[in-house]
Amino acid sequence: MGVQEFITGLITICVVNLVLSGDNAVVIALASRNLPVKQRKLAIFWGSAGAIILRVILTIVAVMLLKIPYLQTVGGLLLIWIGIKLLVEEEDEDEMEASSNMITAIKTIIIADLIMSLDNVLAVAAASKGNYTLLIIGLAISIPIIIVGSQLLVWLMNKFPPFVYIGAGLIAWTAGEMINGDKKIAPLIYNFDHEKLAELYKVGVEELGSINIPHSILNVPESLEWILPAIITVFVCFYGWRVKSRRKAGEVAESSATK
Repeated sequence: MGVQEFITGLITICVVNLVLSGDNAVVIALASRNLPVKQRKLAIFWGSAGAIILRVILTIVAVMLLKIPYLQTVGGLLLIWIGIKLLVEEEDEDEMEASSNMITAIKTIIIADLIMSLDNVLAVAAASKGNYTLLIIGLAISIPIIIVGSQLLVWLMNKFPPFVYIGAGLIAWTAGEMINGDKKIAPLIYNFDHEKLAELYKVGVEELGSINIPHSILNVPESLEWILPAIITVFVCFYGWRVKSRRKAGEVAESSATK
């Protein structure tokens, strides 16, 4: 790999990380927003560092991951759970030690980043063209992008509480897009044309005949791919709002009963 190709690949990886790490920064901000400032910074640092290390490992085995059926759908379902969990999380949970909260936040950051990085990992793996030096340098650049972005998002969420719903909504939308990108599940939902199927399976149109592609059951038009992410987003935000509203009503009733 020449110098010019190396620089081009590095720029490509940086752009990919900048564009695709936004949702990762959201989940880091959501997971750490209730911690004291000092512990929040530690949780963001160690959570991000752990996530980056795992992302490097994940990228190296990206080719093998592509062969695992239903991987993206499982990841999408896990993201739905994480989005709801982060949205309805208690803001003043006194029963848990602060250190335990920080450890929980670090675990959440690492797990969520690992799940949400599949699109990032595959794009970076392609841009690196098998050059592991370029790959590691490019991924290392993700650290300041994610840390700075998550610090900004924490400030926004504390300043404007409804912003939390935007973050949870972004995570939910990502879950829907991950399911839409699963080559075993998406063809069952949508009525794709040959060009879209070739893009989904990452092969040429002429090679589709040799692949066992499931027939569409729901026959949803390809132009309506946005519907699944939208439904999941509405569900996560509504469910989170409903749980928080019931919890608040219960606290008010309990407070009135003790007076």
